Amino acid sequence: MTKFTFNMPDIGEGIAEAEIVDWHVGVGDRVEEDQEIVDMMTDKATVPMESPVSGTVIEVAGEAGDMVSIGSMLVVIEVDGEIPDDAAEDSADDGPAEPAEKQPEAAKSTKPEAVAKAEPAPQSAPKPVSASAPKAEEVPAAQATSGHKVLASPAVRKRAKDLGIDLGEVKPAEDGRIRHADLDAFLSYNAGTGFSPAGGQREDKEIKVIGLRKRIAQNMAASKRNIPHFSYVEEVDVTELEEMRADLNANRGDKPKLTMMPLIITAICKLIPTFPMINARYDDEAGIVTRHGSVHLGIAAQTDAGLMVPVIHNAQSKNLWQLAREIGRLAEAARDGSAKSDELSGSTLTLTSLGPLGGVATTPVINRPEVAIIGPNRIIERPMYVSDGAGGERIEKRKLMNISISCDHRVVDGYDAASFIQEFKKLVETPVLLLTE
Repeated sequence: MTKFTFNMPDIGEGIAEAEIVDWHVGVGDRVEEDQEIVDMMTDKATVPMESPVSGTVIEVAGEAGDMVSIGSMLVVIEVDGEIPDDAAEDSADDGPAEPAEKQPEAAKSTKPEAVAKAEPAPQSAPKPVSASAPKAEEVPAAQATSGHKVLASPAVRKRAKDLGIDLGEVKPAEDGRIRHADLDAFLSYNAGTGFSPAGGQREDKEIKVIGLRKRIAQNMAASKRNIPHFSYVEEVDVTELEEMRADLNANRGDKPKLTMMPLIITAICKLIPTFPMINARYDDEAGIVTRHGSVHLGIAAQTDAGLMVPVIHNAQSKNLWQLAREIGRLAEAARDGSAKSDELSGSTLTLTSLGPLGGVATTPVINRPEVAIIGPNRIIERPMYVSDGAGGERIEKRKLMNISISCDHRVVDGYDAASFIQEFKKLVETPVLLLTE
């Protein structure tokens, strides 16, 4: 038997370390050459690592949420026979595995193109496995009612066993593997139906903040820590805008159905040439504000993995139907995990909407290093005074929406933000202006 140490490869220029997101194997598991063993997250993407050899895992670098430096030990595998020549350069030595910081520099050479490929961020809850996790043979393999083996990590199997859950009754994720999130869904679904896991009481649960959720937490904290936010909210009458949207949808043919978002984006893009300070990014370390000519609009989208911001590049050059199609495509790509890295980066301004849950007003957090974020709120109907055309007023039911904007006060003055929103109000309250050049 020969010990093979697979070191963390160089997976991108300027990347010094990556975070363990999801182990696919644990100590004691058998792996085959080219089998995915762990997902690692960088600032740009989640990268699955593949084993260059076949053998048995005898040591792993850590658990989900831990950081691993480039060149450090990622996993140690006991290989049956000799290490293949094409994998030898990934191995530290044939002796006992040492911690990465004690290995000679020569042992840290890697062959990343053979083991790494970029993929979108994971869309399901992580299944951490570490050196302390139970070996596969220590936990009996659960069988579905049909007799087929259920796919689940040793940690998930152990938790299910402790809770008295038959994994054969748990609906797995799309890839057929049961994860902790699927157990949570099973417990929630069966609440009040007589199912009583391990004593009948729900246990407190500690959830480690890792992966995309950890990135979101870091980015939001950095934004609030470094940016002096201010928010401005205005009420907008969207009655005519909604009527125009209904007319356009009634005659759209094979075009995608219009929501309010393409109309709002069109209004924003029309105003940016007059208010370039809104469509900007601030490099506070270099002391440089870049006012962008093109509008690369981030659309905040909620996914199972957390908040993601796919980007409509050059939104100012797209018509209503093209915007509607792009919004739908990017939202779906974010939800199913197929969004590419360039579709999740490069935004110059962000639009965030909670749809029917939009509330009365929001104070959204800026997507740093941008300097502004815009948030349309829920449309409500209520009576208001309107002109009767003869110098008087009458009460009429109208559709009203609050529009919120949060800005970086280092770059955007309150007067500029208020002026931008007032001009936005004029546009959407006279929606025919949105269709003119």
